[in-house]
Amino acid sequence: MAVLKTKHLKSESVKGMSLKIKPLKAAPAAGEFFRAFYQGNRLLYAAVTVLDTYYNFLLILISVTLGDLMDLAVDGTMPMFFKSCVMVALFLILNFTIDAFSERLRSRFLERAMRQYKEKAFEKLTLKSISAFSRESTGRYLSVLNNDTSVIESNYLISSFRLVQMCGRFVITLCVLIHYNLFLTLFAIALCVLPLAIMLLMGGELTKREQKLSNQNERFVAFLQDLLKGFSVIKSFQAEGRVQALFSVENRDLEDVKFSRRWYRKLLNASAFSASLLMQCGVMLAAVALAMRGELSVGTVVIFINCCNYLMEPIQTVPQDWADLRAARGLVEKMAQIAEENVREGADRAADGFHNALALRDVSFGYEPEKAVLKDVSLTLYPGQKYALVGTSGSGKSTLLQLLMGANSDYSGSILLDDRELKGINADSLYDVMSLIGQDVFLFNDTIRNNITMFGDFPAERVTTVIRQAGLSELIAERGADYLCGENGSGLSGGERQRIAIARALLRRTPILLVDEATAALDAETAHSVSEAILHLPEVSSITVTHRLEESLLCQYDRIFVMKGGRLAEQGDFEDLMEKRGLFYSLYTVANT
Repeated sequence: MAVLKTKHLKSESVKGMSLKIKPLKAAPAAGEFFRAFYQGNRLLYAAVTVLDTYYNFLLILISVTLGDLMDLAVDGTMPMFFKSCVMVALFLILNFTIDAFSERLRSRFLERAMRQYKEKAFEKLTLKSISAFSRESTGRYLSVLNNDTSVIESNYLISSFRLVQMCGRFVITLCVLIHYNLFLTLFAIALCVLPLAIMLLMGGELTKREQKLSNQNERFVAFLQDLLKGFSVIKSFQAEGRVQALFSVENRDLEDVKFSRRWYRKLLNASAFSASLLMQCGVMLAAVALAMRGELSVGTVVIFINCCNYLMEPIQTVPQDWADLRAARGLVEKMAQIAEENVREGADRAADGFHNALALRDVSFGYEPEKAVLKDVSLTLYPGQKYALVGTSGSGKSTLLQLLMGANSDYSGSILLDDRELKGINADSLYDVMSLIGQDVFLFNDTIRNNITMFGDFPAERVTTVIRQAGLSELIAERGADYLCGENGSGLSGGERQRIAIARALLRRTPILLVDEATAALDAETAHSVSEAILHLPEVSSITVTHRLEESLLCQYDRIFVMKGGRLAEQGDFEDLMEKRGLFYSLYTVANT
């Protein structure tokens, strides 16, 4: 996969492909994700908002008190001066206390909000079927659960707090200024029009650039994943130079998008700052002119100058925060869209075990419409029976098992589980009926025991039995059940990883067990014993894809299906197929020569 994707990226780079961003539509389920921020968290949000309001009041009171001190310099007494000094000191202490407590509550809110959001996102992703993940890149999920969540925290949650705080500060400041001089306050409001216009005009473009960066991050993470997974292939083919060139192209594209977003953000910020500075200078000049005419006291001028900072700060930050908030909302909606993509519709019926038959009727399927992998396959599987699936490489054996697991619903024909079409069965109940032991083994960086039980609670005797059946007894005796497997089983051999996967599937005891070349990485003796264990599982129907054509094993299968070119070429028990001297006879003869 890594090599194929690398080649694909190379061809795109040669053509000079540019990143195309489709506009995001608000996902219907986005509300769920927004609610996750505030679930059990509203009281904290309200408390922070109240404290921020008190904090704003204190800031204004300090400015007013400083203005009064200036008036005292002209016409005041020492007792009044000391009283004002005490008030300033008290306000400063209260200011620090409220600010510190508010920040602690804000941090707790953010911790809980982001934890709940990511848990909701992961929960939604795990509700997808296997088919959804088979069509999508894991790089998308890594991007939305890592890069995007950082942006959402800073640009949605923190910005929303700051917006409320700044708007409150703006309103309180205006009320105080109106109290001192209505004309000058109206003049200040008129000067606010320009930065607000900047916010409305430039905010939408920032949203688009934020979404573009999210998509480019997603692409880069997926590309980097492929390179790291294919590292051994890259080294063995001495392709480091070519891959370095591909990396440089992808890295440049990402940094170009970052530059575009960063530059536009700074332009928006600079525009808002310049407009707010214009407002401050205008208000200051007007206040000085009124004071020179005797319409304002010196203290009132000081109050207006100080309070202009509290008008200027919201005007500087609100355009930026509002644009950030809109951009971050787009990322939340993107998460909701990804969670809903490729979810099988109409799959609302539950599979009620396996009682009658699992039947394929004229099933055809291709990963690409013009290239069929399976062609008109019809076969029937019964409870408790053991089946072997053999054939030449590329004949569609593994694809057939994937269809039975519900990995893709784009097939034609019918797959019926007890007369219920597989497309209409929900994934969870289907996985209660079927287990798959595949060629690719995934292990957590956890203990052998937890990788076998998948963190479930099973009787010790049952776990011991599957350990013995999978040929893991020697490994457990040597390293212990609490041995850490390493990242994706890096501390184990390929055969040991495969045995753990087999034990994991045997432990579930589902009515149907699909086995896809599960013994390929095992030595002949262990492979034989594992195959025997699968064949003798009571009340389990097993369908085994195998290339090990051993007579002692093949004779135990109730039926053998022989695939060729995506079609079912032959079927029967071992003796019947050998007597026919057809394709199976040829495969068996070659394998045992």
